Amino acid sequence: MSQVDGSYLIARTLKEENTDCLFYLMGGPNYEIVNNSEDFGIKTFDFRHEQAAAMAAHAYSRVTRKPGVTTAASGPGTLNLLTGQYNAFIDCAPMITLGGAGPVKDFYRGGFQEVDQVSIFEKVSKATFRPTFAHQYPQVVSHAFRISQSGRPGPVYIDCNEDVLYEKINEKDTTIATRSDKTSPPAGDEDLIKKTIELLKNSNSPIIFAGGGSFWSDSSNELKEFIDNSGIPFYTTPMSRGVVSDDHEYSYPAARSSAFRETDFVLVLGTRFNWIMTYGNRINPDAKVIQVDIYEEEIAHNRNVSLGIVGDCKSVIKQLNKEFIRQNLKSSKWEKWRNNLSDLENQRLERVKPLEESDQIPIHPLRLCKELREILDKSSSVTIDGNEILHYGRQSIPSFFPGHSINSGPTGCMGVGLPYAIGAQIAKPKNQVFSLHGDGSLGMNIQDFDTAVRHNLPIIILVSNNEGWTARVEGIRKPGRELGFTRFDLIAESLGGYGEMVDKPDQIKPAIERAIDSGLPSIINVHTDPTARAISKFVGSKME
Repeated sequence: MSQVDGSYLIARTLKEENTDCLFYLMGGPNYEIVNNSEDFGIKTFDFRHEQAAAMAAHAYSRVTRKPGVTTAASGPGTLNLLTGQYNAFIDCAPMITLGGAGPVKDFYRGGFQEVDQVSIFEKVSKATFRPTFAHQYPQVVSHAFRISQSGRPGPVYIDCNEDVLYEKINEKDTTIATRSDKTSPPAGDEDLIKKTIELLKNSNSPIIFAGGGSFWSDSSNELKEFIDNSGIPFYTTPMSRGVVSDDHEYSYPAARSSAFRETDFVLVLGTRFNWIMTYGNRINPDAKVIQVDIYEEEIAHNRNVSLGIVGDCKSVIKQLNKEFIRQNLKSSKWEKWRNNLSDLENQRLERVKPLEESDQIPIHPLRLCKELREILDKSSSVTIDGNEILHYGRQSIPSFFPGHSINSGPTGCMGVGLPYAIGAQIAKPKNQVFSLHGDGSLGMNIQDFDTAVRHNLPIIILVSNNEGWTARVEGIRKPGRELGFTRFDLIAESLGGYGEMVDKPDQIKPAIERAIDSGLPSIINVHTDPTARAISKFVGSKME
């Protein structure tokens, strides 16, 4: 029987878990994890900075619903993964982080790059492991995948110590990774399902609010069927954009704030009442709220609810649809409510049209959003990152499929746009991937544009370059706000990509088309109005 080491066993188990890609930055003691992964046919993508590798792995999971896998060298290298791990943890995204670490035998002796990485990662991980013998890796890695994807998903950290990675053992002496061929996600309580439809029957202005749970449970078909049958208007969180297409007839994004204020019944599917929802206070306080979540502790957190259904969103939506049909409800019941939201939608779209069609110089960010929106096809993926442009773009850019719209999410972390675009392009290499980026946030991980060039990933970055971190407001001191006009287009060219600067509105679309035709990673550097200020109530393609 041949001898193998811990690195080999990790790579073999990654392959057994159907890992397609590994995101990393080279260094010890993890060289052989990467080499063995390549030998098993896993594609590997090396980055300029570990933070970008972790963020790309996170985006990969957001597109594929599979755990992104990342690894880095010991000490500073692994700690540079931490921000990406934190984002994935708050985003409830599955990810496997293999942190290089010094030898166990040198613990407490002041060894090279010695630091308790497990303790540091514990607070931003669904679980952490530190195997101390190589034979444990198959079971630990396989278990990490199950934990990462089960229930409410999240990242798992595994400390990979040098002496454990390089320990030589007979392959027959390793633990066997145990798996289940198929599992059954939990369904909702049938009595509560019936009570939900009974409450719905008495509603005059219901809405559905679908969050990350609807995305991770892969419930697009079920949710669309329920919306089609019931005629209930629906809204989504940033995580779940595209779970049902934004161009669905019962989608009224521009009327979002009014819908939440005026609703009398809200079906909340797999999302938290966190700061994004002002802890549930955006919803009419008198509305009946039915909250569905696979994580029981999330029920009624920050807001009272009428019913709490613990279960997998996909299973519960199937149950609700079946009960809706059984009780013979008709979608026509809410036609007046839908017409009201549709009227509001049209009014607010008209209100913002002058900004979207403005010929002003410097360019208004909404004109940039409009030009991008008109060139997108339905299969395109878009990442959005920044401050003002995040608020302008996250709702004005539509999404037609789940996982095709990715922004910084609940953490509000900047710097994610470029690495997210890389991860999205790796996940779906045949799709066109755009990144709508602020200039400040792009500067945080601009070095990994080189990664896109080296790996032939034709992402297109559109920079809303307003010369600083936020809008410039007269009379308000913002220390550190001013950045000047950075020539990101020249950086793109110097790194082997395509770059173009745009300072007139009618140049935006032709520049995007030239970038697409180039087949190269590209940066279109658009000079936008430094005083254009997105406000918190900006929704849809307009401001309320």
